This record gives sequence, C-alpha cells and structure tokens, in this order.
Amino acid sequence: MVRMPPIATPATLSGTSRRTAAPAWLVMLLVCAGQFLVVLDVSVVNVALPAVRAGLGLSELGLQWIVNAYVITFAGFMLLGGRAADLFGRKRIFVLGLVLFTVASLGGGLAQQPWQLIAARAVQGVGAAVLSPATLTILTTSFPAGPARTRAIATWTAVGAGGGAVGGLVGGVLTEYLSWRWVLLINVPVGAVVLIGAVLWLTESRQGTARRLDVPGALLVTGGLGLVAYGIVRTETDGWASSSALLPLAAGLLVVAVFLAVEARSKAPLMPLGLFRLRSVSSANGAMVLAGAAMFSMWYFLSLYVQNVLGYRPLQAGLSFIPHSLSIVLGSKIGPRLMNRVGAKTLAVSGAVISAAGMAWQGTMDVHGTYLGTILGPGVLMALGAGLTATPVAAIATSGADPADQGLVSGLINTSRQMGGALGLSVLSTIAASRIAAGHGPAARAAGYGLAFHVGALVLLAAIVLMVVALPRRRADTAH
Repeated sequence: MVRMPPIATPATLSGTSRRTAAPAWLVMLLVCAGQFLVVLDVSVVNVALPAVRAGLGLSELGLQWIVNAYVITFAGFMLLGGRAADLFGRKRIFVLGLVLFTVASLGGGLAQQPWQLIAARAVQGVGAAVLSPATLTILTTSFPAGPARTRAIATWTAVGAGGGAVGGLVGGVLTEYLSWRWVLLINVPVGAVVLIGAVLWLTESRQGTARRLDVPGALLVTGGLGLVAYGIVRTETDGWASSSALLPLAAGLLVVAVFLAVEARSKAPLMPLGLFRLRSVSSANGAMVLAGAAMFSMWYFLSLYVQNVLGYRPLQAGLSFIPHSLSIVLGSKIGPRLMNRVGAKTLAVSGAVISAAGMAWQGTMDVHGTYLGTILGPGVLMALGAGLTATPVAAIATSGADPADQGLVSGLINTSRQMGGALGLSVLSTIAASRIAAGHGPAARAAGYGLAFHVGALVLLAAIVLMVVALPRRRADTAH
C-alpha cells in the first residue's frame, strides 16, 4: 500500500477557476486507474523475469535491475512528487507523471538491449513517484470531509492493494499468451485513455503557500542508493576487495552523506532530519527498512523458483501466487482491528515473526518441491505476516509526529520500505547468485533461492529485535 504526504483540505486550495465539476465517480475512476498502474508495475514484471532474461540475455544478477531500477527511482522521488503536486497543481503533476510513466512503458516494451529496458524502468519509477502522490491529493480535494472522503480513500487503498495482489496473475497471462513485452506495453493504451480523461475532466488545485522543491535531495538519495546497490552486486563477481565493488560502494555512501548534509541545511528539505529525533519515527523507519529488505524479495525469488526449478509456465506461476496475494490483503485489512485489541507494537512483532517463520520454511525448498508442500504454506505465512506488519509500524511512526507532519511521516515510511527492498534485493540476489554459481542446473538454483530466503529470515529477525527494543509500546502512542 502506498501512503502519500500531505493531504490537502479545501482551505489549502488556490483560487483556480473550476469548470463544471466532473461526476464524483469519474474522478474516482481516473485517479484510481492511475494508482492501479503504479502499484501494478511493482509486481507485474516478476512472473515475466525468466522470459525477459531469455529474450534479452540478462545475467542472474542483471535481472534484479529490472525490478530495482523502478523501485529505487520510485522511492527516491516519491516525496518530491508529493510536494510538486502541492506546488504546481495536482492535475498538472498527475498528467505529467502519467505521460512519463506511459512513454517509459512504451520504451521498455520495445527495448532491444538490457540497458534500454533498465533505463525505461528507471524513468517509469520517476513517473510513478510523480503520479502516485497526486492521485491521493486529487481525491481528497475532490470529496468533502466526512463519509464521502472516507469512502473515497478506502476505495483508493483497496485499488492499490488490488494492483499489488493481481500483478503476478496479470503478468502471467500477458507473458503466456502474448510476450513479456506486454507487461509494459499494456500500460500504453490504458495510460492514454486515463490521460485523455484527466485532461478533459479533472479540475486543477494547488496549495496556496509557496514552497521550495528539493530536487537536489531527490537526485542525491536516488543516486546514492543506486550506487550502493550496484557496488553490492559487483561483489559477487569481483569480490569485496575489488575496486569495481569498493569504488561504487564508497561513492554511494559519500553521496548519501552529502544528501544528509544538504537536507540539514535546506529550508524546505525533502526529508526533515529533525523528525528522526522522535523515537517513534526513527525506530519505525529503521524497522521498516529491515522488514522491507527481507520481505520485498519474496515474489522475485518465488517467481524464479517455480519457473526455473519447478518448470511452471508463466500463467501457472501467476495463478500459484493468488493465495499469497489474498493473504497479504487479508493481513492488511484485519491489521487495524487487531491493532486496537493488542496494540501496534505487539501486532508488528507478531506479524514479523509469522513472516520470518514462513521465510525459514521457504528456505528449505529443493529441486523436488511441490506446490502444496513447498509453495503454498510458507508463501501464505510470509504474505500474511507482511500484511500484518505494515499497518502497525506506519501507525507507530505517525503517532509521535505533529498533525501537520502526519502525511510526510507516512511518506517516509513508504520510502523506507521501498529503499530497504531495493538494497535487500541487491544483497539477497548476490548471495543467491554465489550459491548458484557453485553448482549446476536446477538443484543449484533451488539451493541459491533457498539461501536467499534463509538470509532474509535472519534480516527479519534483526527487524524483530529492533521492534522489541525500540518501538514505543504505549497504546496512546498509536491512537488515531
């Protein structure tokens, strides 16, 4: 689920002239379609990865950049996108993000070389980061406060969860019956229809007060994260002592340090560092980075395992993940109710324990695995635990912040999850590739993917320890 800062109210709108307002259902349809595309593209490519590798000749390690290029730029520019929507107009930024996303999807679907596809995915991530915040703010400024707005936000949230849940199935159908290219090309006609509707029927609004846009901050954090991820990947082929690994790692850490220095001095920082003095914010974001590092890679390695080891076709792979998708949606839905009964901290820890147990179980997979014995049980545990963990951690993060910072802190939590996922995928892919290279055939692949899940379980255990030690416990801290 994607949470975006900050939510505007009618009082914050400029005096932009309004035409005859479009029907509420049409506004809902347009913005939810945009959000659906953004969330869908986080997961839709996973099932297509083996076909992408065969079509473009990618290496085992190179394959991760099809996912990471999107996630890194999405995370790095997400907070910037939210501020741009407030400053320059929600409709204008929505249209700009949709154009970027759609054109990049076309470029990725037509790519003939790996670098072309990776570059297109990176631009897609920027478009998604610009588009997604605008979808929520358009919704909240189009519906009056009260039940109507609550229903609109609930629909937006459900559409986001649905996009992530059906990504594997959509990717499987398109790859099986058309080509891997259609997991990207399908965005073009859908994006064009939504774009026409947005230009014709959405009305403009913006925040009344002038705010600066921290473009340097977004570029620095995205570049630093990308360099660190690249350096980690290079260690598998060249070793930790090689200059080809150490130089990008050192450069990435230096860029991150510069980012922190810029944010500390900026009048309108992308990431206000003062917020991290709050225990609730710092501990929850730290836990989310670790949890994201462990949980994000689940779909990636499962998709490779069922196709490269068990021999599933893309459609079979997509269908096999339906119970997992339903489990994560279930966890997300029942999380708020359980949180009111047992407290946010207890629920976050419990969810992480469930997910870690599933990862440890999944790590035992081998070349003779079966769906019922190897895929279904551990997958449901991992997904259910992930769904139960996300909501209470986000609730704890926002509990200690001022009301004016609630949206920003929610955005930080989502950024932490995506950044942790990108770095985690780099680390776990490198570990898996090392084990695969030491053997031969499907057995070696199964061993490599299994090792990635076992290491992921250990990372999640570290997140659990951090939650137990650092997350605030008081029920009042998570009141909403």
